[in-house]
Amino acid sequence: MAYIQVVAGIVLLVVAGDFLVRGSVSLALRAGLSKLVIGLTIVAFGTSAPEMLVGIDAVLKGAPTLALGNVVGSNIANALLVVGVPALLAPVACCAPKVGRNLAMMLIASVLFIALAYDGQFAWQEGLILLTGLTCFLAYSATARKACPAETAAQMVEMEELDRKPDGYGIALLCLAGGIIGLALGADLLVIGSVEIAREFGISEAVIGLTLVALGTSLPELVACVMAAVRGHSEVAIGNVIGSNIFNLLAIMGVAPLFGAIPVPDSFLRVDLWVMLGSSLLLIPFVKIRKQVGRVGGAAMVALYLGYMIYLANSAESAAVMGLPL
Repeated sequence: MAYIQVVAGIVLLVVAGDFLVRGSVSLALRAGLSKLVIGLTIVAFGTSAPEMLVGIDAVLKGAPTLALGNVVGSNIANALLVVGVPALLAPVACCAPKVGRNLAMMLIASVLFIALAYDGQFAWQEGLILLTGLTCFLAYSATARKACPAETAAQMVEMEELDRKPDGYGIALLCLAGGIIGLALGADLLVIGSVEIAREFGISEAVIGLTLVALGTSLPELVACVMAAVRGHSEVAIGNVIGSNIFNLLAIMGVAPLFGAIPVPDSFLRVDLWVMLGSSLLLIPFVKIRKQVGRVGGAAMVALYLGYMIYLANSAESAAVMGLPL
């Protein structure tokens, strides 16, 4: 039953998140909001909604380290899988407007996140600091994009490609309501099933968050980037990864601690946070020299992710055998 709950939860999160974004965008356009503002806020928050609901639900259900594992694991999966897998199909371009600036923002957010983690927990104070960083990032992005016609044009194209938006006001409201309800139910099923699996195998919720939950909540980005690569638009992968990672760190880990403190296991301080930072640093050479991530680079990224999964599996098995906390 736990496995069925996990699968059902992931499916609900993916489908409901899509409905939420489409309904919200339709209503925002009807309200007269600019596509730039919609792209920076509604679309960005909407695509991170699955991770946010999972994080909040995990904290409320007494499994806060699952929320932390989900964010860190999702960022690792985004940097290695969501870039690496599309690169196996078509070269991923790293020359989008101002991608270097956004990558720098992601690295700053990562360093801030790691620094706060060394306090031993993410409480409401750390949450407010991260939310302040999110506000600064959104304000700066809006100002910078208005000053960059090429980036604004790219934003408009991205909004136009969000097809199948509900045309009717009532249908848009139904999509929005259905998305919110579906996200809540999906998050609940995923958390309950994941906690049960963790207890069954004697491993921590943090490891389940880093692996099963993180991969599940990263599926929307992975599917979107693979489909873009198939259609010859693999360049969207880098932008999606950077934006998603920033929102994971600043928005999700900014909101979740407001519902309860999230302790940071020692294993995160020793390994996982640094794997997350290292995965992000891997993108620098490609972005700096505006080089494509080809099949060789993509294969290397996927191999690194698989290696990290093997490391986590071995560490969890050793900890379970010795009866040690992971």
